[in-house]
Amino acid sequence: MAELIGTVNGIAWGPVMLVLLLGTGIYLTLGLGFLTLRKLPMGFSLLFRGRSGAGAGDISPFSALMTSLSATIGTGNIAGVATAITLGGPGALFWMWITALFGMATKYAEAVCAVHYREQDSNGQYSGGPMYYIRNGLKAHWHWLAFAFAIFGAFAGFGIANTVQSNSVAQVLNDSYAISPIYTGLTLMVLVGAVVLGGIKRISSVASLLVPLMATSYLLMGVIVIAMNASAVPAAVATIVESAFTGSAAMGGFAGATIWAAIRFGVARGIFSNEAGLGSAPIAHAAARTNEPVEQGMIAMLGTFIDTLIVCSITGLVIVIMDVLPSGVSGASLTSMAFGNAFPGGDIIVTFGLCIFAFTTMIGWSFYGERCVVFLVGTKGVLPFRLAWVLAIPVGTVVQLDLIWLIADTLNAFMAIPNLIALLLLGPMVFKLSREYFQRS
Repeated sequence: MAELIGTVNGIAWGPVMLVLLLGTGIYLTLGLGFLTLRKLPMGFSLLFRGRSGAGAGDISPFSALMTSLSATIGTGNIAGVATAITLGGPGALFWMWITALFGMATKYAEAVCAVHYREQDSNGQYSGGPMYYIRNGLKAHWHWLAFAFAIFGAFAGFGIANTVQSNSVAQVLNDSYAISPIYTGLTLMVLVGAVVLGGIKRISSVASLLVPLMATSYLLMGVIVIAMNASAVPAAVATIVESAFTGSAAMGGFAGATIWAAIRFGVARGIFSNEAGLGSAPIAHAAARTNEPVEQGMIAMLGTFIDTLIVCSITGLVIVIMDVLPSGVSGASLTSMAFGNAFPGGDIIVTFGLCIFAFTTMIGWSFYGERCVVFLVGTKGVLPFRLAWVLAIPVGTVVQLDLIWLIADTLNAFMAIPNLIALLLLGPMVFKLSREYFQRS
């Protein structure tokens, strides 16, 4: 089973997919005239002004980003970065950065399309995302892509944001405190269920409270570790950049990672972490109270900037600086070891952070899967999906981690393909809306 999934994964994340992901980001970045970099300060300004929102929608623009970040800032930032560096060497972090720089334009375009083409369901809630901008923005012969995305999206969440998350939490709690995985799974099931069953407004309320708190705390801890080892930072950065192009790592005797492995796992884990191109985040942004797709696009692109260029960079630098790769440990336990070696209690803080990150990812992604189900079968599918989501959580705690990561990676690719095709076709519309907005603003 693992062999078969590994073969499919190798094809799914082969050269064609990497070219499609990076190529779409480059195309959108150039077409927008590097807007995502030039307008970054404006994006933060809109975010801080967007706590209430003006226009149609269910939640504020700020809450939409927090919901999106609740889904993206998860174990990908702790376990995913560690896994990428273990499998692809420190150079994988460099390719995560490259993916994020161009991914900002992808995320911007996704949100612009999501708000522009969104609909209201029979319960009055706003629904948007790739399935809607494919159906409402492209000609009929492309509509099968909308159904393909919705099907993959409804199932992919059970890997990327459900069982992967609970598995990572169970692993680190079992390693650190010998807590039985099934107890971890049942506890998460109860906590997630209490939020998910309340719908998008409860999810966004919890996310708006937890995401800023957890991200700030984790970043502060990482900055402290880096500051304590400031003299090692230049060498760590040099190692990351060098191994991205040489395929070998100079740190601590860890070697053998090829250039292709660095690129493959860097891009794959980068997408796993920030979800740019995956098509998941625009589902949350479509619910924002706004009448300006471009403004929500500028807020959305901050998600990729914060997730990968800030949070993942902190994790990666700490791992390289603390020279824990030769230990042979992988995943969340590697990150925990790095922080634990940096100062007493560091591993405990990482363990707690991982639990919170995983929890918010599970509640955020439940909304993504739910909207995919609504697209496929209508609002009658909401309650069955929510119950299935909650019941799947403890299952993830007793499944082998490597297999779960492979399945999640593969389903990511299957989600990304319809979305990226749509973004390439809708690119001119995104460019037009952007020009019109800045001409009148």
